[in-house]
Amino acid sequence: MSSRVLTMSGISKSFGATQALRDVSLDVPAGRVLALIGENGAGKSTLMKVLSGAHAPDAGTMTLNGNSFTPSGPHDARLAGVGMIYQELNLAPDLSVEDNIMLGQERSQFGVLDRRAQQAKVREVLELLGHPDLPPSTPVRELPIAQQQLVEIARALASDCKVIVFDEPTSSLTRSDVEHLLAVIRRLKSAGLGIVYISHFLEEIRQVSDCYAVLRDGQSVGSGDLSDTTDTDIVSLMVGRSVAELFPSVPHTPGEIVLQVTGLSGESSPVDVSFELRRGEILGIAGLIGAGRTELLRCLFGLDRCRSGSVTRSVSEGGCSTTGGVERSLERSPSLTLRVSEGFGFVSEDRKTEGLAQSRSIADNMTYSRLKPYSRFGWLNLKRRRTAVADWMRRLHVKAASPEQSVGELSGGNQQKIAIARVLHQEADILLLDEPTRGIDVGTKAEIYRLMGEQAAAGKAIIFVSSYLTELLAVCDRVAVMSRGRLKEVRAARDWTEEAVMAVAVSVNETVA
Repeated sequence: MSSRVLTMSGISKSFGATQALRDVSLDVPAGRVLALIGENGAGKSTLMKVLSGAHAPDAGTMTLNGNSFTPSGPHDARLAGVGMIYQELNLAPDLSVEDNIMLGQERSQFGVLDRRAQQAKVREVLELLGHPDLPPSTPVRELPIAQQQLVEIARALASDCKVIVFDEPTSSLTRSDVEHLLAVIRRLKSAGLGIVYISHFLEEIRQVSDCYAVLRDGQSVGSGDLSDTTDTDIVSLMVGRSVAELFPSVPHTPGEIVLQVTGLSGESSPVDVSFELRRGEILGIAGLIGAGRTELLRCLFGLDRCRSGSVTRSVSEGGCSTTGGVERSLERSPSLTLRVSEGFGFVSEDRKTEGLAQSRSIADNMTYSRLKPYSRFGWLNLKRRRTAVADWMRRLHVKAASPEQSVGELSGGNQQKIAIARVLHQEADILLLDEPTRGIDVGTKAEIYRLMGEQAAAGKAIIFVSSYLTELLAVCDRVAVMSRGRLKEVRAARDWTEEAVMAVAVSVNETVA
């Protein structure tokens, strides 16, 4: 049995009346990877903030390498040997690789920076990571995201860390970059470090982790060796109930064409894209990062300018959301207000900076795109709006104190529900969903899949962009694959395999099927 490099015992933490952690314990053995699993809001982030020194626990003890560990802050925890790798990287983009790695732990002699000693340390940690070729003098902003992540890991290693926490490290990486990162983690494990790995991708956890601990509602509800449990058992621990299916299916039947896109091209992407979307259909868009999927949705919604092509949709004479009717050519590069009035709704992949106004309330975020039901003579009926928002929160199972709570205070999964609730409240007829399940737990994902099916059954048309092929093939009616800005091929979801999707995504053949 490996020795314990980190022990957290009976950790509790409250914020006012909210009990975020209640008597949580976990052990991280040296040379092993512990998967920390739980829904958004389960307490994982709070527990790791206690470990990193960002929060002081109300109760409980910690030991690091057998010694009592009570960090006074993040810098103190880092010097003691705790490295944190977050989903959103914390680097100085204009500084070099070397300066980022040594930031806060510079080597000096007699008050003068010792470049030679720093460079030796940088070479040492890059060698440990298996990337001695990473140029130390290059500004970090010039590196791709995967190499920037290596710099973040190297900085933790330069401080002689004993435990490294990876918090959702792969959500913005390509498939090949994910494999490279997992290989790096295996190298760190073989070097004897203790590793905490937080991810919502169970198949990824299986690839790299040895043991697991599950949190639910701020409490430890299960732990053990991964080889002794099933994914279904883990999900049941997470959500507190039996989960019969991870990809719930709501019966729906695609109908008549509601949107026809022909030869659509943007400034750089998409390139000559043509497809049709049917009422009551979920159309998935697959492809590697940079394939042009997001740019396609942004062009359709009017966020990015289109150079050529046409967008046509079928509408009734009296509105945008009825079956049948006539075809109407839409403006190729419209204003957002126009697209909203035409029945389009867009959920951005970047909910933090673009999808939601983090400092505003749930009610504001949910209703800003459609205030008409609550306004009269220029005045807003706040009571009526609050009642309507509370109803949407109940329907989508949003965990929050009230409609007036700031969106920025919610967990990632609940924020995503608010972003989706906004387009549903808006009564959008065509939903453009860009990575709507990124960074959220499997329980919330299942709720979103069910919600998408219900909207399709109600006659909504959905375009669903995702980098998670498993969910595209399980949830969508048809899947289209994009590569280098072009839409390569569209098939019924049942006719695709993950291998076939990837083969088309990486192909250089310009033929559009």
